[in-house]
Amino acid sequence: MPDLPRASILVPVYNAATTLEECITSLLALDYPRDLLELIFVDNASTDATRDVLRRYHGKLKILFEAKRGPAAARNKGLQHARGEMIAFTDSDCVVDKTWLKNIIAPLEDKTVGIAGGKILAKPPASEIERFGEQIHDHSKAIEEYKPPYVITMNWASRLSVLQEAGLFDEILLRAEDVDLSYRIFQRGYKIVYQPEAVIYHANEKTYSGLFQEGYLHGVASVQALKKHAALAARYGHRRVNLGSYRQIFSEFAVVFRGEAGQEKRCSLFFNLGKKAGKLVGSLRFAYLDL
Repeated sequence: MPDLPRASILVPVYNAATTLEECITSLLALDYPRDLLELIFVDNASTDATRDVLRRYHGKLKILFEAKRGPAAARNKGLQHARGEMIAFTDSDCVVDKTWLKNIIAPLEDKTVGIAGGKILAKPPASEIERFGEQIHDHSKAIEEYKPPYVITMNWASRLSVLQEAGLFDEILLRAEDVDLSYRIFQRGYKIVYQPEAVIYHANEKTYSGLFQEGYLHGVASVQALKKHAALAARYGHRRVNLGSYRQIFSEFAVVFRGEAGQEKRCSLFFNLGKKAGKLVGSLRFAYLDL
């Protein structure tokens, strides 16, 4: 990309005082001309020391405030103020590689590409449980294998014009807002591509209970997104939750209590059991159960 475009990086922030400084430091160290780059941090009504951390970088960041809860509302506030032709998203518990921005926007030279998603690794040093999070956030699968594809906003880039054309993020969704917007951009005929050279490091869950909770939240949110895009989901063979599909996961989970599962298997079972529980609760909550 010989002539680099003007780019804006958007980071929603909620109670991230313990991780925020490391994120900011990595973004300030990006290999990208400062006169072509703006860093937008949107405080989503934090109640910890987040504001104090942001104040220390006054003049280096564009700092906004959004009272409406949820990353969708925070990102939309940032988009309203963004001046960049290219928009990149990451999260306040992430650290970006020095070349991340150049790499994540490179696929967007092709105007048929609507979203580029990069590689998401565990923030080092990482335990085996934290490294399992790389499977949960595997963009190569989410983009190149899953149908329909989706991108996670902790490592996402799009042209601002594409985001505006698709209608930005749905602020009703408190989670899976990135899945929803991915689907809407995909349905407008744009390609979604994986860019493995664009690397970020994420603070993954450290415990089995954390994996279960993450799976649960994924499960609830996925039902809401799939219901919103029911026709698209049906086209690719997604079905409403059926109680019969729960038997295998519960039988497999018994091996954990018998001590017969290795670490990776235990991680998978805790996450997937949480996800199954979340899908069941979400299906009841959003009236999307196949009985």
